[in-house]
Amino acid sequence: MEERMHMSDEARDIADVQAVEVITTTAVHLMSAAAVKVGLADDPGTQLDLDEARKLITALAGLVTAGAPEIGDMHARSLRDGLRSLQLAFREASPFPDPIGQGPGEKLTGPVN
Repeated sequence: MEERMHMSDEARDIADVQAVEVITTTAVHLMSAAAVKVGLADDPGTQLDLDEARKLITALAGLVTAGAPEIGDMHARSLRDGLRSLQLAFREASPFPDPIGQGPGEKLTGPVN
């Protein structure tokens, strides 16, 4: 019974959250994880994982591309800027950079250089 009440409280809490907040919060989590995996955190020697970073950046690109019309330019602009910075950081961290237009998420965002 207590668990059911807790789940009910969580459902009510999420019901009060606007979609723009859910989308931007999710994007920030993806950005943070990608930044760590691309080597922008405290210990890049042990945290760098470009395969994982590619997946996270591509997922972020999909979310930002699909969500931008729904959340408005004010919110989307900063997400696009963060995404672009991660795409460029990925290219710099790669020992064999992808050709322009073929990096993570670039099929969704267009070429980044």
